[in-house]
Amino acid sequence: MFVVVETGGKQYTATPGGFIEVEKLPGEKGEQITLDRVLLVADGENVTVGQPLIEGATVVTTVALQARRRKVLHFHYVPKKRQRKKTGHRQPFTRLRIESIQGLV
Repeated sequence: MFVVVETGGKQYTATPGGFIEVEKLPGEKGEQITLDRVLLVADGENVTVGQPLIEGATVVTTVALQARRRKVLHFHYVPKKRQRKKTGHRQPFTRLRIESIQGLV
């Protein structure tokens, strides 16, 4: 069984007992978060597709980690002008453990 959920403007495939890494969500480690924007549920041969969402379906998750990704470096260079600029960025993310999928038909 797996579901497709939407959070942070992106879609993620989730299975019970698995992990997904999403854009940063508020909450501490160990706190439960309910994702209610379920787009698709597949259970063996049965597939339910929402239009756009499946009414009453929710995914219960637990925050496993709040962290930041590896640094992405950006280097800007203008030849013959002595201009150089090196910047970096670390995007925060939340790792969620999928506990259960509720509200299915």
